[in-house]
Amino acid sequence: MKWIIRLVALLATFSAPLAAVAQSGAPPEKAASPVGLWETIDDKTGKPTAVVEIFEKDQRLFGRIEQILTGADANSVCVACTDDRKNQPIIGMIIIRSIKPSGPEYSGGDILDPDSGSVYRCKMHLEKNGSELIVRGYIGLSLFGRSQTWHRRT
Repeated sequence: MKWIIRLVALLATFSAPLAAVAQSGAPPEKAASPVGLWETIDDKTGKPTAVVEIFEKDQRLFGRIEQILTGADANSVCVACTDDRKNQPIIGMIIIRSIKPSGPEYSGGDILDPDSGSVYRCKMHLEKNGSELIVRGYIGLSLFGRSQTWHRRT
């Protein structure tokens, strides 16, 4: 008889969270999306450097520089770029291209560093209930790369 009481108590403990997930259609972390405005953070100073808008087009994510926060020339162009973005204005430039959902991550596209003109493979995921975006640029394997934490702009 005691095992039945324990079983009922155990089921009651786990059924409430499961019912909440079933009602919402997805766990809370799946409900968040990287779509929106993000402040990029300088690795050395820890200060915001730019505002990037991540938007969805054809079921893929793209990121465009909306604002430069460092006091740099707002009319600057990407002289270091070697692709179709060469000599294009930095503000309004698409720096993240063709990222698609892959489980809890987003990957499969690329990211441009406008300072160096380098293009890297890119993956990203949300943390802290969608208030932080971990963006990783890499060459070849993800092991050989660098991550940045971006903060959602409210």
